[in-house]
Amino acid sequence: MEILLYISALLAAGGFLILCISLAVTLTAVKKTLNSLADTVAALQKQLDGITTETTELLHKTNGLAEDIQGKSAKLNSVVDAVKGVGTNVQQLNNSIGKITHSVTQSAEQNEEKIAQVVQWSNVAMEVRNKWKTRKKEYTTTNEKYPEPQRALPPVDESQK
Repeated sequence: MEILLYISALLAAGGFLILCISLAVTLTAVKKTLNSLADTVAALQKQLDGITTETTELLHKTNGLAEDIQGKSAKLNSVVDAVKGVGTNVQQLNNSIGKITHSVTQSAEQNEEKIAQVVQWSNVAMEVRNKWKTRKKEYTTTNEKYPEPQRALPPVDESQK
């Protein structure tokens, strides 16, 4: 019976040895997995640091662009205001021209009889001018029929040229 005790103690020791070996193998595999996981996390940390840096730079550039757009928008607002002022001035000019045209038309209607007299006097003046021209033509054509006698000119000295 004592032998049974030794055999059972031997079996228990063998089982304990097998348990320790399998536990060591398992822990070694877990250690490799954890090391791989640590390397992956370190690489991921480096990538996240790079992404954070790029994101910060992009945010600064975006803020700069936003400020630039605000400045240009303010300048554009002044241009729009200037164009609006030009439009107002053109409208006022059109109103003034309309008033002047109305007053000229009204004056022309009031002075219609005087204008008609001016036109009649202009026609008379044109007729007198036309008659004067025809008489002048008649006078010049009569002079061409009877030209003045030509006189001899003195000889030209070639050295004076």
